[in-house]
Amino acid sequence: MEQQHRRRRRGRAAAAVLAALLLVAALAGCGSASTEAPQAQTVTIAHKFGETKVPADPKRVVTVGWTDQDFVLPFGVVPVSTREFFTEYNGYPWVKAATDGKGVTTWGADTIDFEAIAAQKPDVIFAIYETIDRQTYDRLSSIAPTVIQSGDYADEETPWDVQLLTTGTALGKKDQAEKLVAEVKGKIADARAAHPEFEGKTLVVDFGPENGGHYLLPENDPRRSLFTALGFTTQDVHGDVSEERLDLLDRDVLFVNGATREQMMASPAFSRLGVVRDGRTLYTTFESNLSGALTYSGPQALMYALDVLTPQLANALAGRPVADLATA
Repeated sequence: MEQQHRRRRRGRAAAAVLAALLLVAALAGCGSASTEAPQAQTVTIAHKFGETKVPADPKRVVTVGWTDQDFVLPFGVVPVSTREFFTEYNGYPWVKAATDGKGVTTWGADTIDFEAIAAQKPDVIFAIYETIDRQTYDRLSSIAPTVIQSGDYADEETPWDVQLLTTGTALGKKDQAEKLVAEVKGKIADARAAHPEFEGKTLVVDFGPENGGHYLLPENDPRRSLFTALGFTTQDVHGDVSEERLDLLDRDVLFVNGATREQMMASPAFSRLGVVRDGRTLYTTFESNLSGALTYSGPQALMYALDVLTPQLANALAGRPVADLATA
């Protein structure tokens, strides 16, 4: 919550005494000023409910958003506790590298455990990739300064680069955040330039079909942001799709996130799709590093996914065999 600083006026005599004392202190401090480092300042982050003042150089960081941990780690900050999402998280290669193989500890999953968070005595809380209402924000802020998303985007639709810049700025590492954004965007731009055939092709992401359902990710879902960045367009319809409407999946390229080819081919309606018959479909499971990379979408995760996906997307469009990405 925004701190309010109040000043009081004093009598003329008291002011004169104070001025004299300040002058003496200033003169006395001249000889040592060059050896003292300037005091770090707090950082103010604007968001949909106002502003949050984050203390300089926070040591104890807790993440509440589903993917916020992936945006803290690139700055050399390992959260004292984080929200559990994918149980495979600590096994992802970029997470191992950032934590020296130790991983991160978690406070829970489905609901926000305010007591567990408070027990960590955090200096700052990140809750950007989560649907935070005012009541939840106020309660988190009573524990520690809390950084949430701006009002510029719908809940859980903050672009990865905005989330990274917000996180880096809050941690006092804005310059590093800008360099990371430039690095990722540069690598994406190189891949896009090398594969002009991606431009304007429609790619459908079928998310979570292992249990028989089909959910098509919309344009602004961060879990499909990499495909958009590579030049692919999004299908017109999004959300849950029944078996009777699987024709909505039949576009230029199909990416199945959450099931193997064998599992999907058990559906006659799915196996008859042209995008499936022609080999323009990629498959990965939720347990794979690739699925985790697309879901968490931090900078290292995106670069990992880019290396895995780019050649296979090119193969799909060129009619070449596509690799099995179930464990990629």
